[in-house]
Amino acid sequence: MSAKRDYYEVLGLEKNASAADIKSAYRKAALKYHPDRNKATDAEEKFKEINEAYQVLSDKQKRQTYDQFGHAAFDPSSGMGGGAGPFSGFDFSGFSGAAGQGPFTWSSTRGGEAGGGFDFSDPFEIFEQFFGGGFARARRPRYGISISFMEAVEGSEKEITLESGKKKTIKIPAGVDNGTRIRFDDFDVSINVGTHPRFKRDNADVFVDEYIPFSLAALGGELKVKTLTDELKMKVRPGTQSHTLIRLRGEGIKHLRMRGTGDMYVRLIVQVPEKLSREQKNLLEEWKKFEKD
Repeated sequence: MSAKRDYYEVLGLEKNASAADIKSAYRKAALKYHPDRNKATDAEEKFKEINEAYQVLSDKQKRQTYDQFGHAAFDPSSGMGGGAGPFSGFDFSGFSGAAGQGPFTWSSTRGGEAGGGFDFSDPFEIFEQFFGGGFARARRPRYGISISFMEAVEGSEKEITLESGKKKTIKIPAGVDNGTRIRFDDFDVSINVGTHPRFKRDNADVFVDEYIPFSLAALGGELKVKTLTDELKMKVRPGTQSHTLIRLRGEGIKHLRMRGTGDMYVRLIVQVPEKLSREQKNLLEEWKKFEKD
């Protein structure tokens, strides 16, 4: 997973920049990379990055927290949003994403709903509030559709009803995530992706729990693992400890705006049997004798 760029670097600022400097730098950068002006393939991603940086640095409290703790301050998966420490008063439950997706989902988290003051809104709405609604995006119809987890992985076709009442079939590319906004000729579509009972997603990476018996963990062997598209055989090393994480390269989700795919991370959880036969108990009693030696 790629590391976030420093917010000051994103806006081309020094860390001692004044509030006026931050506002001026944002205005310049946002105008440059707004997708209605800039047709580069990465313009929208840069525009979002600029707005993300501005939301933090333009807010005195957020900026102070960021200066002290960096990006970890706003990452629920960092462990800093728990009960102790400087973030004990902040509730990150409003952030979507079951597997550490992070707070920046661009169409779902609106001001004040995330709790605790650290909310991150839709960057296009921020832009419209800051500059006014004179850009084409502000007038474009927006539609929201829901798709399943696997439809997001594989890509799909969906039918939507336009404001005119006309139905239109649109293609959803493989790799979209919850909150992804796709721009078509005359309208935008915001994607809501459902969850999966087995797979958990973090950007293009996928996480899955596999429960294995104690004997396999202790002696080692082979384990069949279902991936997004297939079933693979995976070697388990002798002496594997519970919650060991194994990486399967290229078995994740297709990157939406670049080549390649993410990885799959398999967490091996050692199962302890709840009921034992008499023979099993006798064998474990013998095992205990060796443990004491």
